[in-house]
Parts: sequence; structure tokens; C-alpha cells
Amino acid sequence: MGASHRLLQVILSKTAESFPEKVAIRQDNQTITYGELDKLSSRFASVLIDLGVNKGDIVAIFLGNRPQFVIAYFGVLKAGAVVTVVSPLHKELEVERQLCDSGAQSIVVFESLYHIIERVMDKTLLKNVIVTGGGVGEGYFKASDVGMGSNVFDFWDLIEKSVVDSRNFRFVSESDLAVLQYTSGTSGVPKGVMLSHVNLVSNVSFFTSWIKGVVDDVFLSVLPFFHVYGMTTSMLVPISLGAELVLLSRFDPVECLRVIEHCRVSVFCGSPFMFNGLFRVEFEGYDLSSIRVCISGASHLSVDVQERFMRAGVFLVEGYGLTEASPVTHCTPIDRSIGSVKRGSVGLALSGTEARVVDVETGCSVLGVGKSGELCVRGLQVMLGYWRDPVESARVLRDGWLFTGDIAYMDSDGYLYIVGRKKDLIKCKDVSICPRELEDILYEHSAVKSCVVVGKSDKIQGEVPKAFVVLKDSVKVSSGELIEFVNCKVASYKALVEVELCNELPHNLGDKVLGVF
Repeated sequence: MGASHRLLQVILSKTAESFPEKVAIRQDNQTITYGELDKLSSRFASVLIDLGVNKGDIVAIFLGNRPQFVIAYFGVLKAGAVVTVVSPLHKELEVERQLCDSGAQSIVVFESLYHIIERVMDKTLLKNVIVTGGGVGEGYFKASDVGMGSNVFDFWDLIEKSVVDSRNFRFVSESDLAVLQYTSGTSGVPKGVMLSHVNLVSNVSFFTSWIKGVVDDVFLSVLPFFHVYGMTTSMLVPISLGAELVLLSRFDPVECLRVIEHCRVSVFCGSPFMFNGLFRVEFEGYDLSSIRVCISGASHLSVDVQERFMRAGVFLVEGYGLTEASPVTHCTPIDRSIGSVKRGSVGLALSGTEARVVDVETGCSVLGVGKSGELCVRGLQVMLGYWRDPVESARVLRDGWLFTGDIAYMDSDGYLYIVGRKKDLIKCKDVSICPRELEDILYEHSAVKSCVVVGKSDKIQGEVPKAFVVLKDSVKVSSGELIEFVNCKVASYKALVEVELCNELPHNLGDKVLGVF
């Protein structure tokens, strides 16, 4: 792959050159072709340049899964600037923190979220606020006039008035920063992950090849683009192929099934939350025969859920990754028969990716088959480092290896199994216990709907395992029964000392994600 081809904006331009009339984006009853998408993003690049955006400047995108997101994303890159994506789920403090930390001076925001920007703007470096709505006009998605001040502009008005001069587009190299992606912050304050063009383009290439993507594929793009998992697998990958993206702005199980059937979706990258949602409806009643592969990432997929999809003829397997790796590093091969898929595994390292498991204490000893330790990965997709944090960057990037913080082991075939987070390890009498091991046993109990195991402070032993458990509806079981169910299957030092039954998992526990994808 030539250096110029390892630029994100070239992915779109090359595809538009090959398939100008092919549908790129479908949302509701509207479509945009690749030729139109490329032209619109070029127009937006000119808009940004006219507004004074310089090479290397940070431009924030505060949108959900809309065509405007894709247009703005590639427009920012064509202008030589850097994308930082703000989650539409964020509240004022979170938005303010990211804008201040990144130093963004321009932002594209959906009009329903403008009130947040209005309240935090004076605390940030923002100079340009570009607002867009969701209406439709003349074949494109056109917003109404906003008229909210001299530094607030309407997205579509700017694009319609812009004059494209590609000579003004800034030259960037493959090693330049392309996306400043913030982590979810599940193990601390969100950190800015610096992803270069070559980081993301390489990962797109690796994953596209792995899933055997083709131009005729139709991707269900319901994973949020503000998350790197959705950005890479459900936006950049299909665009690199010239495939069709069917956008959904939010996840609704019945709507997803209807769209899969109606649009003949062939690739669906999702999360356990989504597949669990489909599990709870009668998905077998829909025609899902067009699906070639479903990939689950972001956290642990229940074997029960996977088995039901497999029995219905839907190929559903797990993958693994993290923001710092753009994000995918592992995935189950899709060219194996349904019956031969290794349940519970996140698969093999992608082409171009190396992986090893090292001891947790020093990170210096490479562990053998079946031994649990910290997972390390190496490849072109590994980040440049953390934004303005050389100390933390040096801690996780050592000799070219990214120390993921995830505890895992490999089997004799090289298949990877994630068992926990390094920071989540419970230290009982100086011995490490992986909460995931105990959680997996709890899930074997027919009464358990969801659970999480944490370390409870103990004056004598340091920490002891405690479980929070949500039971299935109309099922009764005592804490003591669950403790006995688990403890008869583990060594005495791993024994659960307490089970607390609750209606829902504690907020920061239930939302915690393994190997943030």
C-alpha cells in the first residue's frame, strides 16, 4: 500500500472515483452516492479552510450516526485538520472537559445538542460552531437557519455557498495525527488517544481482509460512530470497500431486524448489548439469510446468546480490541464452520498483528499456553501515544508493544481468551483473583441474569471477592445458594464471601467494559 493510500481521506476519494454512482449511505428513505459524499466532504473542507482552520487544528464532531458525521469527518481530514469526536451522550461537564483538553477551536454539532455548547462555549477555545439539523432538502439533508450569533453557522448553508479548490487542501503524511479519540474513562479520567492516518488505515485494511469484505456487502451501521469500534468497522471499512452503509441513529431491536431483512444486510458489527436485545425478541421470525457475518465486541458475549444465533444459522462470533489499537487486534475467523467456532474466545490476532501474554508483575516474562497474564499487542494499528501525557504513554508503550491492561490466555492454537482487567484483579492474601472467572461460574446458574464481581476491602486478607447479582424475572434463589454454587467449583482462596442481590448493577460496575473496543 503506497504512502498516499494510507491517508484516511484517500479511502473515500479512491472509492468515489471507482463507484461514483453507487449508494454510499442509506438512512430512512434518503440516499447519498459515493460521488456525492466525496464532493460534499470536499466542500466542507473548503468551508473549514475559509473559516481559518489550519493544518493540525482540532475540529470536534458532536453528532450521532448521520450522513453529516461522515461528511464532516472526511472534510476535516481533507482540510489537514484532526478529528475529535464527542459522544452525544455526554453532559456539559464531560463536553467541556474534552473540548478544553483537546484545544478544539471548531465544532460541528447537531442542533438538539447546541444548548450544551452554548453553555460551555465561554470556558473553551471554540471560535466556530457549525450547527446541523436532520431535515431533507433537494436530495440532501438540509437544516433550517439557526441564526444564533456571528460565530455560529448553518452546516448546509456553508456547504452550498462553498467553492471547492483542492489546491488549498493541506498535505499531510501517513504518520500525522488524524483522530484524537478519547477513551471511555471506565478506569479513570478519559484519555486522548492519538491515532495517526496509518494507524487507522492499517486497521481498516486488516479487518476488511479478515471478514472477507466485498463491494456488494451491505453494512448495518448502528454502532455509534463516536466510538472507535463503530468508526472503524461500520464506517471506514465499508467505505474502503465501496459497500453500502445503512445508518441507524439508535439501536432498536425490532427496527434492526426490519432493516436487516429489508436492506439485505450482510455484515453487522455490534455489541453484546445489541445481540442481547435481539435475543429477547423473536428474531427467528425475520429473514436474516442475507447476513454473512456478525461480529460482537466491546465486552463479553454470552455463550447462550451466541448459541441461539448459531442455531438459527446466523454466524455470530467475537472480536477484541481497544481504543489504543484503532481498535481491532483479534477476531474469530469467519471461514470456519459454525460447529467449529471456539465459544468464549475472541479469536486469533489479525494479519499484521502480533500478540503475547506476559507476567502481570513485571511484564518481562512471556507466558506459555493456558497461562493467564497481561495481553500485549504490536502492529501498525497501535497508537502514537496519549495526548499530552508522555509518562502514561511510556508506561503502556514499551519496545513497540502496547500493554493492554487486559488479563488473558492463549490456547495451543493461538486463540485468545479474555479473563479480566489488570486493574480489576482482586488481591487476596497477595494472590491475584480474576473476577471474570467467578462471574462466568455465576452465569452458569439458571437464575442469574447479570452479575459483576469486585474486591471488597478486608483488614486481614486485603481484599475478598463480592458479587452483585441481578436475578431473572420471577426466579428466586438465596445469596447463600449462589455462594455455595460458586465456591464448590473454585479453590478456597477464590471463594466468594458475599453475594448482594439487586434490581440493577451498580452504575460504574455494570457499565465497565473489557478491552474497550
